[in-house]
Amino acid sequence: MDRPTDASTRLEDLKERVLAFARERDWGQFHSPKNLSMALAAEAAELMENFLWATTEESRALAADPRKREAIEQELADIVIYALQFANQTGIDVAAAIAAKMEINARKYPVEKARGRSDKYTEL
Repeated sequence: MDRPTDASTRLEDLKERVLAFARERDWGQFHSPKNLSMALAAEAAELMENFLWATTEESRALAADPRKREAIEQELADIVIYALQFANQTGIDVAAAIAAKMEINARKYPVEKARGRSDKYTEL
């Protein structure tokens, strides 16, 4: 069987797969919003650890390095899994939340002010 890809997989299918995995193991009892948000932070720190002390260019090289790539992919997967389970447990529609946030960001960071700048919206 072919591995799923972003192009061939629906977000809803991923959410269902994550939920089924947790249900099979009776992990719902541990998956409170508090615990899942903490797990997200812990996994984000583990992803960051792969790039600790690297320059911007070194971080790009690390992400492309086949020897490091698997560990980086696994940490990113852990983050997304916990985020999807957080959405499952709180009833958040991820696609709708992203669309709403992108609209907010578009207002906060208009292209004519934000293009090529990393300043916070309050400083544009």
